[in-house]
Amino acid sequence: MLKRPLALFAGLVLSCSSYLAQAADTLRVSAIPDEAPTELLRKFKPLGEYLEQKLGMKVEFVPVADYPAVVESLVANKLDMAWLGGFTFVQVHLKDPTATPLVQREQDAKFTSKFITANSNVKSLADLKGKTFAFGSISSTSGSLMPRYFMLKDGIKPETYFSRVAYSGAHDATAAWVQAGKADGGVLNASVWEKLVASGKVDTSKVKVFATTPSYFDYNWTVRGSLDPALKDKIKQAFLDLDPAKPGDKAILDLQAASRFIETSPDNYKGIEEAARAAELLK
Repeated sequence: MLKRPLALFAGLVLSCSSYLAQAADTLRVSAIPDEAPTELLRKFKPLGEYLEQKLGMKVEFVPVADYPAVVESLVANKLDMAWLGGFTFVQVHLKDPTATPLVQREQDAKFTSKFITANSNVKSLADLKGKTFAFGSISSTSGSLMPRYFMLKDGIKPETYFSRVAYSGAHDATAAWVQAGKADGGVLNASVWEKLVASGKVDTSKVKVFATTPSYFDYNWTVRGSLDPALKDKIKQAFLDLDPAKPGDKAILDLQAASRFIETSPDNYKGIEEAARAAELLK
């Protein structure tokens, strides 16, 4: 009578052992979904292949549904590394102070957001009073938190200043909404705006930038706190080794919209935490 339960238990142990062994040999990576899923995969593929060569292990990209899913998955050790915005890093770090931000792009030390409109009469936020406005994701640093923070500092509370506030979910979606007239104005990060313009995915004869925020710290690559310290060091060095003078490396950097990667630390994001508390997005 005990044979079947014992067999089931043995099978479960073997299954778990197999899963853990596979997980140990695979670096599970994700990113906040601030752009379309196909675009995130396109950008990551060459970087993933580069990391596999550098680390000597499989690197797997794990898509997620939304920003909170990245935070929870990294904290729960379902991911090993994730591309986070400043605000999502703060959320991770508050839940797990051992989570480690390894590197950021050079420009992430002085990041900005762009306010856009398709209305030729709009020259400033004052001209958008009583009109509709679009943020990206509510958890986005550059598409929501920091623009909101700077507006609040200027005495503008979006929910009462605009006739309607909506969340597009992603930076490229915000640009599309504004261009299509779904919102009179919107805000997105400077890097995505520049990429959309360069690729012709936004029509600058219709949509224009009318304001830019002050600079702030933003994106970084963060690893879970329990990851092997030696592997953390190898991952960090792999990013720091990317050399824009080498064609192959430059292609990877270009896809990441990076001139190069530099080291970062949790202290860089204290200002983001303060802004989130001021905007009442953290309790």
